[in-house]
Amino acid sequence: MAKKKKQDEPTPSTWLNTYSDMITLCLCFFVILFNPDEVTQAQLDAIAEAIRTGGIGAMAGGLTLSAGRSAELGNTIMALPSMERGRVMGTAMRKAISVFSPEIRSNKVRITHDERGLVITLAGDALFNPASARINIEATRDMLMRLATYLSSDELRERKFRIEGHTDAVDIDPTGPWEDNWQLSSERSRAVLRYLTALGVDERRFQIAGFADTVPLATNETEEGRAINRRVDVVIIDEGHL
Repeated sequence: MAKKKKQDEPTPSTWLNTYSDMITLCLCFFVILFNPDEVTQAQLDAIAEAIRTGGIGAMAGGLTLSAGRSAELGNTIMALPSMERGRVMGTAMRKAISVFSPEIRSNKVRITHDERGLVITLAGDALFNPASARINIEATRDMLMRLATYLSSDELRERKFRIEGHTDAVDIDPTGPWEDNWQLSSERSRAVLRYLTALGVDERRFQIAGFADTVPLATNETEEGRAINRRVDVVIIDEGHL
């Protein structure tokens, strides 16, 4: 009986193909996790050097770290519009945290970023007396002056802003000056606009809106939650939401 033909033995370097695929997948994974707001050219150079010295660039498959025609034309990853916007907003957020650090510690200001853009949240109870749209100037003058200076800074010279007023869900006193929470939230956003423009910020860069109690950040069932919901958001609008 004829013997079965012995299967070819795998070559010693066959495992490199699977290994290189795994390394490529790992690289893609960590690139996805990489924060473009913090990236610098020095960091990119360090990553490229680590890949080169690790031997990946020497493997088959056409991977190269040499500059090509696109780089000569300035079409690098750092020149992409999204990367540029990310750097600008990352810088703006760090500066805002520094400018308002005393108020952040005392829970009078909160700095966040969402789909609208960079959001500077001013606690309503710090800005206004209950059911009032008159700014408590004595308590907030310094903070609002720093806000006006920040909005006029070079980092934000091409940006537009939206001031959004928000209330809790407690009904307005029918004997008071406001018809409803819609009117109160709108008047509060207008009051902040008037003060910032009086301090020199260009009025044409602003939008204002009043949302009443329709966009709560916390439950309206507790006093603490209602206090969080009473706020004015100053939004540095992302270009996609103009």
